[in-house]
Amino acid sequence: MLYRAAQHYLASCEKTSVWLGELCAFRALTPAGYVKSFLERHHAVVLETLLQRRRAVRFYGRMMEENSREHLDTDNEAGGEDALVGNVNKLMVTPPGYTGPPKKGHIIFDACFESGNLGRVDYISEFEFDLFIRPDTCNPRFRVWFNFTVENVRETQRVIFNIVNFSKTKSLYRDGMSPVVKSTSRPKWQRLPAKNVYYYRCPDHRRNYVMSFAFCFDREDDVYQFAYCYPYTYSRLQHYLASLERRNLDYLQREQLGLSVYNTLNDLQRWRREGGNEEKESRMRLQQLGLQ
Repeated sequence: MLYRAAQHYLASCEKTSVWLGELCAFRALTPAGYVKSFLERHHAVVLETLLQRRRAVRFYGRMMEENSREHLDTDNEAGGEDALVGNVNKLMVTPPGYTGPPKKGHIIFDACFESGNLGRVDYISEFEFDLFIRPDTCNPRFRVWFNFTVENVRETQRVIFNIVNFSKTKSLYRDGMSPVVKSTSRPKWQRLPAKNVYYYRCPDHRRNYVMSFAFCFDREDDVYQFAYCYPYTYSRLQHYLASLERRNLDYLQREQLGLSVYNTLNDLQRWRREGGNEEKESRMRLQQLGLQ
């Protein structure tokens, strides 16, 4: 062990690898003989070098182990990054081992629509489901947004949905915020009662934060949609910007800044004061207030 450490020490010294051959030829020693001679004269130095290398190996070994464990925990909690590459598409969740025809109450989950996000659903019981959301496109550690629909429900069916792989330790859900819901017969978004929403550390999910909410379906033919908060889709934004562009406003200029990873347009908007003078701006304010 000390012999190998002496070799590493000599190789790490400045110009040692170049001089070694010349010194061996000058002293008529083989490289192995020179290393042995060096080891006899500098035993303490080589021993300290060996101890430093061992400390470094243990330190970096612990770091790699912790990083690997953290990455493994993240992948397990997220259901595996490979398992969450796409949204669920009309996924009917039935009890394990069930092979009969679909029944009312066998909920169908779907997130294959704009701004949708739901990567996996685990059946816990007839009344409880664990939901895994997909991570952000450019950062797999960020998992916050969810938006999905359910159908094929039974009237008066009560369920608990657990979003089990949130990445945030702090959330407005702890301060009274609640998810939003709408249905085909009630198309306006409404917030769930805060008393039915719980944000907590869950021992069953590696003590990660979980958001659970209870809900009771009241109409069998409705499709229900749940979201983190009020969705604002990319299409809606583009429609609004196009309506501004059609008005030919002098103080608005819209340009293409670039394309996203999904080849969608990234807009650059330049806004300036209309007319470019304070007098005209003041006059407009007076007109808006009905004073002129």
